[in-house]
Amino acid sequence: MKKYLLITLLMITVFSTVMISCSDDFIDRPVEYSIDSENYFNSKADYDSALIAAYDMLHSTFINVLMGEIASDNTFAGGNSPTDVPGYQQIDQMTHSPVNANLKQLWDWMFAGVQRANYILEFKDKTDFQGKNQIIAEARFLRAYYHFELVKWFGGIPMKGDARFIPGDEKSIPRSSITDVYKSIQDDLIYASENLSAIPAQKGRATSGAALALLGKAYLYDKKYDLAADTFDKLINTGNYRLVKTADLTTQQISAGLTPFGSIFEEAGENGPESVFEIQYTDVEGASYGALQASEGNVAVGFAGPFGYVGPTFADGNNFNLPTPKIVSAFEAGDSRKAVTILDMVAWIAQNPGTSYTKQNQDTGYFNRKYIPRTRRVEAAGDVKLTSPNNYRAIRYADVLLMAAEAHNKSTVVNDAAARRYLNEVRARAFGDNDHNITASGAALADFIQAERRVELAGEGFRFFDLVRTGKALQEIPNFKANRNELFPIPIEEIQFAAGNWTQNPGY
Repeated sequence: MKKYLLITLLMITVFSTVMISCSDDFIDRPVEYSIDSENYFNSKADYDSALIAAYDMLHSTFINVLMGEIASDNTFAGGNSPTDVPGYQQIDQMTHSPVNANLKQLWDWMFAGVQRANYILEFKDKTDFQGKNQIIAEARFLRAYYHFELVKWFGGIPMKGDARFIPGDEKSIPRSSITDVYKSIQDDLIYASENLSAIPAQKGRATSGAALALLGKAYLYDKKYDLAADTFDKLINTGNYRLVKTADLTTQQISAGLTPFGSIFEEAGENGPESVFEIQYTDVEGASYGALQASEGNVAVGFAGPFGYVGPTFADGNNFNLPTPKIVSAFEAGDSRKAVTILDMVAWIAQNPGTSYTKQNQDTGYFNRKYIPRTRRVEAAGDVKLTSPNNYRAIRYADVLLMAAEAHNKSTVVNDAAARRYLNEVRARAFGDNDHNITASGAALADFIQAERRVELAGEGFRFFDLVRTGKALQEIPNFKANRNELFPIPIEEIQFAAGNWTQNPGY
C-alpha cells in the first residue's frame, strides 16, 4: 500500500529540484498554485472537492462485485481462455495465493478510498461553515463503506483513526482485529445516520437511510442480530423506501414486457424507490485496461457481456462472470426474477433471428442479464467494454427486507412473524401473488431466507459472503477449504512492506 507513496514522494522531490534550478519563474508562481495537502481545506469548496474525490473510488468497487460472484457457486470466471485474467481464474478455482494482481487491486483501491475519506476527517476541525456536519457524515459513511469491503475480504486491517497513512506506518501500525474494524464501521455509521439528510443532495450521495442500511448490515455480519433487527426496523419504518411495483412502470415499459423486478436494472429504473444506495456510472469518459480504476463506467458490466455479440438490446463484452447451471436451476417455477437475472442465449437467439455471439471459455449459454452491457449511444467515450453507464445497486430495499428477516430470525428473542412478513413481501413481488408465502419457523425459515437471498440478489456480488458468514461455503463452493478460504490473502507486497509487522491470513 505504501510503495507508490514512496515512489510518488521521490518523483516530486526530483521534479521540484529540477524546476527550482531551471526556472526563475518558479519563485513568482501564482498563490493558487501554492496549495498543498497541508494548507488545503480553507473553504467549503475545498471540503466539497475532497468529498467528490472520496466518492470517486466507489467506481472501482466494480471489482468487488465481479470477484464476489466468481468466488461463489453462482458463476464461473469465464473470459476468452482459461488464462484470461489469471487472478479471476484462481479465485474461481479457489487456488488464489498472496500473489494475485486482482486481489492487490481490490486492496489498493479500497485503501485509496479510506485514505481520501481520512484526508477530510484529519482536517475536519480546520474550517467552519454551514452544512459541515453533512460533509463529515458523508466522509464517515464512505470510510465505513470502504472499511466494510476490506474486512469482508481480508479480515483485520490496519487503521489509523482520523488520519492518513504515511510511509513507515506499515511497520508500526498493526492489523486491527476484525472486532475493532467492525466497531469503527459501526461508530462511523451511527454518526452518519444521525447527521445525514434523508434526501440526497444529489443522486448517488449518502443519506441517513443508506447509513442505517449499511449499519444494519455491519451488525448482521458481526453477528449482533438484535442490533441489526432494530436498525433495519428503524429504516423500514421511515417509509422512505419500497419495492418497485407495477404501478411504477410506464406504459411503454409494460408494453415492452418489463416486470417490476426487471425494470430496476434498466436505465429508467436507476435511483428508483427501491434504491437505498446506488453507485453512479457514466460513459462520458474513456478508460483503458491499464488503468481500470480510472474508468467512470462500470467495468464489471462490459466484462460480463457476451463476446462478439451481434443483435438487439445487448452489446459486446468480455465473457466473464458466467452463471452456472446451479444458479439457473435455483429459481422456482413461476419466479419472474429468473428471466431478469439469467439471459438464456439459446432461447434469446431463437427469439431474435440473426443474433449471434462467439462462445468462449467455460461457456454455459447463460449470461448475467442484470449487469451485461445494453445497446450504447454513439457518443459513448472510449472502449465501450470499459465505460458501461449501468449503475450498481449497492443496497436495494429488497436486500434490506431479507437482511431484516434474517436478523429477526436469529435475534435473542426470535421474531419469526416479522421475519416471514419481510421475506414474503419480497416473494410476493417475485411471483405476483401471495400463493407462495413461506410459513416455516426456526432453522427451516433461516434456510428459506438464504435461498431467497440467493435468487433475489444473484449477480450482485453477495453470495460468497453470505455462504461464509452462515457457515455453508464448504458444502456449496467447489474446492473451498475450511479455515483458509473464509478470507482472502493479504497481498504479498503488503506483507513485505510491513517487514514482519503484519501476519498473513491463515492457510496462505
